[in-house]
Amino acid sequence: MTAPSRTPSASTSGFGLSTEARNLHWLLTNLVEEVPGLLSVAVVSSDGLLLLSSDPGRNNERPADHSGGPKGSSADLATIVSGVGSLTIGAAKLMDGGSVKQTMVAMEEGSLFVMSISDGSLLGVHATPDCDMSVVAYHMALFVGRAGHVLTPELRSELRQSMENAQ
Repeated sequence: MTAPSRTPSASTSGFGLSTEARNLHWLLTNLVEEVPGLLSVAVVSSDGLLLLSSDPGRNNERPADHSGGPKGSSADLATIVSGVGSLTIGAAKLMDGGSVKQTMVAMEEGSLFVMSISDGSLLGVHATPDCDMSVVAYHMALFVGRAGHVLTPELRSELRQSMENAQ
């Protein structure tokens, strides 16, 4: 099964955004275009709000066809990523395991990857079941390495606002 390529829409990927915000959109676009098998990608703040998405124009849609991600909605992916992130952080604390670097859930019809970015922000990826997990994890780590140091409170606020404006 070949996944459709999803890139951020023009409504949130350029006009009126800071250089840092445009750079994060560019990094997300590269992640989606370079890694085969990605269905949906979301960057979520520590409080569970969607900051960046591979399909921002679909935040409120709920199509019958679920092939574009969880219920076809990046808002749903953000909710799932936030919940899984919270659950694994709690588990790591109970087990004295240190900080959580990455969580992967393999399902019959897909895979979910969640990786810490910085200060509680998370990168979530929904991929096809036949994706190369090591390639997905590698490219997620590259994204986190490049995005983590620029994801300041000011930039998170700007990204939240741009997502709200795209709806």
